[in-house]
Amino acid sequence: MFEFCNQWFELFNRPQAYTHTFVKIKHLLKTMIQTKGYAAQTPETDLAPWNFERREVGPHDVQIEIQFCGVCHSDLHQIKNDWFPGLFPMVPGHEIVGRIVKVGDHVKNFKEGELAGVGCLVDSCQVCENCKNDLEQYCLDGNTQTYNNNDRQGVPTYGGYSNSIVVREEFVLHISEKLDLAATAPLLCAGITTYSPLRHWKVGKGHKLAVVGLGGLGHMGVKFGVAFGAEVTVLSTSASKEEAAKELGAHHFIVTKDAAQVEAVKNTFDFILDTVSADHDMNMYVSLLKTDGTLIGVGVPSQYAVHPFALLGGRKSIAGSGIGGIKETQEMLDFCAEHNIVSDIELIDIKDITASYERMEKGDVRYRFVIDIATL
Repeated sequence: MFEFCNQWFELFNRPQAYTHTFVKIKHLLKTMIQTKGYAAQTPETDLAPWNFERREVGPHDVQIEIQFCGVCHSDLHQIKNDWFPGLFPMVPGHEIVGRIVKVGDHVKNFKEGELAGVGCLVDSCQVCENCKNDLEQYCLDGNTQTYNNNDRQGVPTYGGYSNSIVVREEFVLHISEKLDLAATAPLLCAGITTYSPLRHWKVGKGHKLAVVGLGGLGHMGVKFGVAFGAEVTVLSTSASKEEAAKELGAHHFIVTKDAAQVEAVKNTFDFILDTVSADHDMNMYVSLLKTDGTLIGVGVPSQYAVHPFALLGGRKSIAGSGIGGIKETQEMLDFCAEHNIVSDIELIDIKDITASYERMEKGDVRYRFVIDIATL
């Protein structure tokens, strides 16, 4: 787009360059990729159809024809400016899966026709200490988010509620043909958000793991915890979710509104994976940890309010974790292909996205909405 503007500047300031510049402008217009999507024009408007342009595929780029995109609660937060001022128009979506339709001349690891995915990141500096250690999610120079962010050329990024995306090779992921493609989409956020901390803290056989909340994140935490060999307990305010928790493989279920049940599991867990984003009593959950136990927060409440004695009384810790880096995300996808792990989803038409947001806020989804992009 910057080059396009420069060509118009040349045209109006050097009339003799008209023919040459016009040809260059026609070339630029041809090489932009016309894209259909759904966007929020302002924080006050619902998502609606919006056409925009993607950059042409460069030497190191991969173009994916998007087939499915998961719906993350953060999509709603961002289009409503709940966390910080957004960039509008905004095309959400960072749980993207589809098939490669074009690759750049220097792309080494991907081919046209292959399945591929894109998660929460589309770029990072690649040279800082964290990036060199495969922790692009913690890039010290700031990574580039898949949407609601400016890329390193200052151009807004647009996400997966669209029919096509162009991403540099280093941030594209291989998707196994073995997996249900639609149900794989949420692995790119909900999956890696729960897989990464469980791997980092080496949760597995011999550990007692509790998962707080049984939603989009929580149900993946249960699946991974069980797959890693931990003894998994679901902690929920709703007794009605016990059967669903057991169906996912949870070994135990505790209703946290029942004081007797809570008392019975105090000082019990090696790890607690807290997936809840609403404000809740952290002190109570910390009391359920063993000595040296760790509560890992992956939800986003407004604050972590914990009394010092809740931690001092057992050398307990509260930690946070975001998504994983690209290498770890690929590791997760390979693990899921090997063990046939995908998200439990409800496939939706994109025209129903606003209604789906309303249901999501009520917890009326088991456990992740996924948009069928063919309905765009």
